[in-house]
Amino acid sequence: ASMAGLPRTLGLRRQLPRLLPRLAARQLSSSFGPNPTPANLGVHVVPQQSAYVVERFGRFSKVMNAGIHFLVPLVDRVAYVHVLKEETISVPSQTAITKDNVSITIDGILYVRVIDPVKASYGIEDPHFAVTQLAQTTMRSELGKISLDRTFQERDQLNALIVASINAASEPWGIQCMRYEIRDIVPPKAVRAAMELEAEAERRKRASILDSEGDRQAAVNAAEGEKTSAILLSEAKRQERINLAEAEAKATLITAEASASAVERLAAALGSAGGADAVSMRLAEQYIRAFGNIAQSSNTLVVPANAGDAAGMVTAALGIFKGATAAAAAARNHPGKEGLHRGSADSEHGARRAGLDPLE
Repeated sequence: ASMAGLPRTLGLRRQLPRLLPRLAARQLSSSFGPNPTPANLGVHVVPQQSAYVVERFGRFSKVMNAGIHFLVPLVDRVAYVHVLKEETISVPSQTAITKDNVSITIDGILYVRVIDPVKASYGIEDPHFAVTQLAQTTMRSELGKISLDRTFQERDQLNALIVASINAASEPWGIQCMRYEIRDIVPPKAVRAAMELEAEAERRKRASILDSEGDRQAAVNAAEGEKTSAILLSEAKRQERINLAEAEAKATLITAEASASAVERLAAALGSAGGADAVSMRLAEQYIRAFGNIAQSSNTLVVPANAGDAAGMVTAALGIFKGATAAAAAARNHPGKEGLHRGSADSEHGARRAGLDPLE
């Protein structure tokens, strides 16, 4: 018996180098293997989300879904057991070359589900191992179409392309790939160092841009502050000038009103008894005070020759006043230019005789 089993042992040893990589790949890629099949005792209870493929005399007979089933012992046999729930398969790391000739290490996770137990049993020997190998080859193919930068940026699109490729190829196997997720992308050390330098340069660039934006905003704020200050200052000066103009206008109006009132009172005083004498006395006092002020000043002035004759000066001033009064009365009684010119000429002649300037 030991000699009879020797050729079989030698055959397994010869096949072992070929089978080991496949077994290792299956162990890494998935925890799934052929599910153990129960012995046929005549009665079988199939769990929920499970399917039993039954063979009769080595030929496919039926698929038992969840529930209780009866089989003929020694005739029927449960050949395959499949779980219909969504299963997770870890795709081992592999090396791929991108479009820009960068070698990266990448792995992922597959989410698959058995949709046809018959095809999964007779369409392929090991569906999970086949799907894993298909995901690896598809991943390498899709990565060769894009650059390294796009590999990081377009993960979702890359996942969708891998899922579409797997579903197109796995339809005869009775397995559907629900989704594929890239787990890790590891570039070489030199590429990582270059990427870190690039990221640092990008951060410095953003910092410089932010600094310049801050300086620009500060300059804009300062200019707007100076503009607002200048506007407020001009508005204040304008309001000050308006106030000064209004004050001057009011002062001029008050002065004019006071002068008019004084003239009216002077006219009334002249018309009363003793008014002319009072005016003469007032003029004589102002004349003497004016000469007193001249004596206190060091200015050089031209005065009339008869400056000491105060009575003559008063008489001349009264003559000018009377001439102006007569001219005004004539103008009121006879509107025209002759009386006004005559009164003005008499007034000027009397003023010159007295040595005074009628404009003063």
